[in-house]
Amino acid sequence: MRSAIDAGFVRYAVRRFGLLIVSLLGVSIVTFGIVNVLPGDVALLILGNRASPERLEALRQSLGLNRPIWIRYLDWLTGVLTGDMGNSLRFGDPVAQLIVQRLPASAFLAAAAVTIAVTVAIPLGVIAGRARNTWKDFTTSIVAFTGISLPDFFWGLVLILVFAEFFAVLPPSGYVNPAVDPIAGVKHVLLPAMSLGFALMAHLTRMTRSSLIEELKSGYVKLAQSKGIPDRDIVYRHALRNAFLPVLTVIGLQIGFLFSGIVIIEQVFAYPGLGRLAFQALLNRDTTLIQGSVLTIATVFMLSNLVVDLLYAVLDPRVQAGGGA
Repeated sequence: MRSAIDAGFVRYAVRRFGLLIVSLLGVSIVTFGIVNVLPGDVALLILGNRASPERLEALRQSLGLNRPIWIRYLDWLTGVLTGDMGNSLRFGDPVAQLIVQRLPASAFLAAAAVTIAVTVAIPLGVIAGRARNTWKDFTTSIVAFTGISLPDFFWGLVLILVFAEFFAVLPPSGYVNPAVDPIAGVKHVLLPAMSLGFALMAHLTRMTRSSLIEELKSGYVKLAQSKGIPDRDIVYRHALRNAFLPVLTVIGLQIGFLFSGIVIIEQVFAYPGLGRLAFQALLNRDTTLIQGSVLTIATVFMLSNLVVDLLYAVLDPRVQAGGGA
């Protein structure tokens, strides 16, 4: 039995990993194609309007812009597979090096946002699920609806006004490596993490509430109640464990979306992460940096989904059977 489950899990994992590779290949094609068909002359953006036609043509040749787009894509893809994403047209440094420098800051921001969201959402969802159709349920529903309805940057501006300007207890911008100074690192990441995590907190609260309500209708819950087991024990020892499975899926999906949301949040808080780097690349039409940044964000998004899918398959073997059909 154990070997059959393990074999099913391996097949499921290999299949999911294969889908990830195909998806990333599609992302690379779409990203490269869109970036390279945008209007404007990259050589002109680099050298300026006063550059001579000879210098512009020489730069186009050195960048390979005169070659067919499919040849340029294959060259770029080959470089990516060997760890070479090319050099930034704006900064002159290797794209991979710039991404590696900025990625830890964004990862720290995303981890902080998820931590804040989960820490707040799970208790709120449990309170709402246990007190269905009461003022507690209505209050948490209003909070969740507000968090989903308003964009991340709005909460960023509000938090800056309240905590950085009015109370002056947290810095409004910047980043400190938590490995160097943990206290300063936490202080600098709190506001952008709260802005980024508020929408996630709202989603998780609603999901926890609805999932817990469904579990409390189950037969094993009614059986436990008939035996006189306290409701608190039923909820926290049994129902919440099963209710957390769909919540886990939402967390995994939202981690990927967090990395798409950091583009705006990092700009609002002048936070030197991968999102701000991608925004600067867009402003400068730094094609190689845009391609590398988008591919990296897409990879993080898909890897987070893969990890959650595999974890879900471990917790619920029925997923393996369903995926094997």
